[in-house]
Amino acid sequence: MLWVSATIAASIALLARNAIQVGLTREIGTLGATMVRFVYGAPFALLLHTAAMYWTGSGWPALTLAFVGPAAVGAFCQIGGTALMLKAMDLRGFAVANAYIKMEPVLLALGGWWILGDVLAPLAWLGIAVATGGVLLAAFPRGTTLAVMRGQGAAIAVGLVAAGLFGFSAICFRAGVLALGDGPAVMRALHMLLATILIQSATMLVWLGISDRAALAGSLRRWRRCTLAGLAGACASMGWFTGFALTAAANVRTLSLIELPIAALVNRPLTGRAPSRRELAGIALVMAGIGLLLRAELA
Repeated sequence: MLWVSATIAASIALLARNAIQVGLTREIGTLGATMVRFVYGAPFALLLHTAAMYWTGSGWPALTLAFVGPAAVGAFCQIGGTALMLKAMDLRGFAVANAYIKMEPVLLALGGWWILGDVLAPLAWLGIAVATGGVLLAAFPRGTTLAVMRGQGAAIAVGLVAAGLFGFSAICFRAGVLALGDGPAVMRALHMLLATILIQSATMLVWLGISDRAALAGSLRRWRRCTLAGLAGACASMGWFTGFALTAAANVRTLSLIELPIAALVNRPLTGRAPSRRELAGIALVMAGIGLLLRAELA
């Protein structure tokens, strides 16, 4: 059950990274904030990978098409998903946009079954549905109607496309990690982390060097926050990839919804705002869904 602890740690790191990136979006733009996750995370990924190889005596994996292909496709999908996630949060705010994006586990469960043949128990499917419903209940304010939803069409579309890209990137990452064979899960995760973040960093540096040098300069002026975002992003990805090496990607992403109750716990002492009854009900559903998922995995 290493994937459980790895996923929970990744969820905490993800919360920190998203909070920093949302603030940076307003200062250096969507693409600039997207770039920060990868470029400033690359040194930490390289440090972790080098230390682990030295400690374990592991060698470099064979750079087969079965590994490099999914790593590259997943890397580009994750870039697109991150940019659209930040755009959706800018359109509708953090909580509501996050609900659209958290449709990912449902899409991922279907995609993982269709593409990779990941078979989930009926109880796991139920857990995914219940947890996703909890996120939607907690995020949408009381009185949200179909008319209101239609008025949010742009944000919904952006959020769902982001969810689809994140889901497909997770499938690619799991496929690439599985292609590395049966070595230690942590080393396979680190190989995938380093490969993807180097691809992403090079892509974003070239892209912004051509199209938006002001964003690059702005990130240098805000290097402290950018470095924190990069560190949090690298830690989150390390947790995801470790989980992908050990279980279906849908399980990992569903358990990651635990960030909702974690955020609620952190939010009150930071802002003085207590969760509403609707939010508490949504959190309870998320926890119930996660409980069903874990029970299915332990059965």
